Amino acid sequence: MNTTLQDFADRIGHATATGSPLRIRGGGSKDWYGQDVQGTVLDTTTYRGITDYEPTELVITARCGTPLAEIEAHLAQHGQMLAFEPPHFGPSATIGGTVAAGLSGPRRQAAGAVRDFVLGAVLVDGKGETLHFGGKVMKNVAGYDVSRLLAGSLGVFGLIAEVSLKVLPKPVAECTVQLQMKQDDALRRLNEWGGQPLPVSASCWHDGVLTVRLSGARSAVDAARQRIGGELLDDADAWWRALREHDGPFFTDAGALWRLALPTVAPPLALPGTQLIEWGGAQRWLRTDADAATVRTAASRAGGHATLFRGGDRHAGVFQPLAPAVLAIHRQLKHVFDPAGVLNRGRMYKEF
Repeated sequence: MNTTLQDFADRIGHATATGSPLRIRGGGSKDWYGQDVQGTVLDTTTYRGITDYEPTELVITARCGTPLAEIEAHLAQHGQMLAFEPPHFGPSATIGGTVAAGLSGPRRQAAGAVRDFVLGAVLVDGKGETLHFGGKVMKNVAGYDVSRLLAGSLGVFGLIAEVSLKVLPKPVAECTVQLQMKQDDALRRLNEWGGQPLPVSASCWHDGVLTVRLSGARSAVDAARQRIGGELLDDADAWWRALREHDGPFFTDAGALWRLALPTVAPPLALPGTQLIEWGGAQRWLRTDADAATVRTAASRAGGHATLFRGGDRHAGVFQPLAPAVLAIHRQLKHVFDPAGVLNRGRMYKEF
């Protein structure tokens, strides 16, 4: 076993034996996400490097501390990408933290979420044991897919030491158009387009403007642009990058920022504050002073849930409270992987 990986295992094993909580941390670019974490920092940035990448296989394997920017640059040299377009939220972002946080960017609307691209993982669990899940090929799906369970787990099940991810070729052609319209009209149009063979790879509505990105074959992009209409947006790459990284006044203003996951067909929510809508209506960002109960009740009635993404009062919990049966499953999983409860204690839910 690699000496760095062995050191991780030894530290976790000692923490379990002494009951001392550990805070798993990569680049720290998402330290603010989730509940406050307890314990001594276990820095994973020393365990880095791409260990396997064959462009023709569309799979890349890398250690947890590998910078996300390094992986994206390496893929770009071969005309490929991480199709879920993960946000960095800082230059120190690592691939391990990317999978642990489970956050996807604008292209998630068309390509899928982080978990959809995780093929395999190496996990150091709370007992200090090194476990291997999944594989390095897309057809390896036998058994319970623990590797995908780790996406968005925030390190509460163990240290994600290595991951294998499916990658995709970059689109041959792309363009972005903008149209002036109200929120309800934008939601209606997005749902209509979603049921048609249009190469929509990302969408965003905010402040009366609907922005749509088209990606794919040149002929398909040109035909869709003619059908959708709108004004062509210059420097579109920078625009989508800013949205992905939450640059701009809507995301940087003070106050609570909520992330609502809803059915795309859900109507506009009558909540105080301002909204920004992505993913064809499935992801709705809300900047509001409303309390957690008001926001979560509205989201539940619309068929979804709400996460307090940044700022605000965290005493009501960052994530939507789990139903008793679901909470029981989470507790059982936590007990299996981290029986002493020392890893990222309380990061996801206060109950574990």
